[in-house]
Amino acid sequence: KMAGSSAPWIGSAYLFLQSTCKTIVLPSLYESSQKKPSVFKALKLALADSTGSVNGVDMLKVHCSHPHLIVQLKFCKQENCRRFLQSYREGVLQESLQNHLQLSLAVTTVPLEMELKAGNEHLDNMLKDEDRCLECIYREKPDRLRDEEITELEECLKSLIVHQSINNNIAVKDCASLNSPSLPYPSQGSSLSPQVTFIFQGQQFANRTLTPDDHQKFAKLVSKKWKQVGRSLQRNCRALRDPVIDNLALEYDREGLYEQAYQLLLRFIQSEGKKATIARLIAALEENGLISLAEELLGLHSNEDCS
Repeated sequence: KMAGSSAPWIGSAYLFLQSTCKTIVLPSLYESSQKKPSVFKALKLALADSTGSVNGVDMLKVHCSHPHLIVQLKFCKQENCRRFLQSYREGVLQESLQNHLQLSLAVTTVPLEMELKAGNEHLDNMLKDEDRCLECIYREKPDRLRDEEITELEECLKSLIVHQSINNNIAVKDCASLNSPSLPYPSQGSSLSPQVTFIFQGQQFANRTLTPDDHQKFAKLVSKKWKQVGRSLQRNCRALRDPVIDNLALEYDREGLYEQAYQLLLRFIQSEGKKATIARLIAALEENGLISLAEELLGLHSNEDCS
């Protein structure tokens, strides 16, 4: 049996990607130092969506083999691999990657063809037999460590997600091109939301995209109700489907409520881009009775003594 030994379950597969749009050539984009971080970011987020976990599947190397972009994947848990296969089989991974590429590259659409292989086996031909797919992936042990370039890109992406603030200059080679509107905290300069203002407790407030400060305050103060807020946000945000929220709870259980709440809002911001507005978060907070937190985010607490 695959899970019979005490050694961790590890397997490997290759994901072949090709755009069917003649003007979007994925290997060429990845070979461009300017576009590479954007393509990598889309890959990373789509793979996280597919397993419900940022660490559910590891990218070991990205090969450029025209017309294909080939991603070598490593799975360290059978359940993560099952989730990935289900996402791939149902077309969720394809849709997620198309959406993330569209955001990252700032294009209208990125139609994709995908193929999954493990060794000489074409897994697309056996997707209905999940156990057989798992056996093929398990047989193919990763033949390499993670490519240094992948490590650099991941570190670059992490530093931006955690530390980015408006017009912050990231002092990492090739990372300047990542500082684009498709990154977690979009530029505050232009309000792209159709809702320019919103009403809270009878007062009118300017709508804006969420900032790092909003993100940290939310994570710090929302406490145990972060899941309820997530379920309010999920009605208009596919990236927060129930499995994702439950997986975040499990994955960051040891880190505690702050990290769980932080990761929840990070998913919302990454998925919605400039549509991740303060109005949407305030509405979700109101719905769950978190009025004090809403007031904190809108800067009302500091003025309440004067009113």
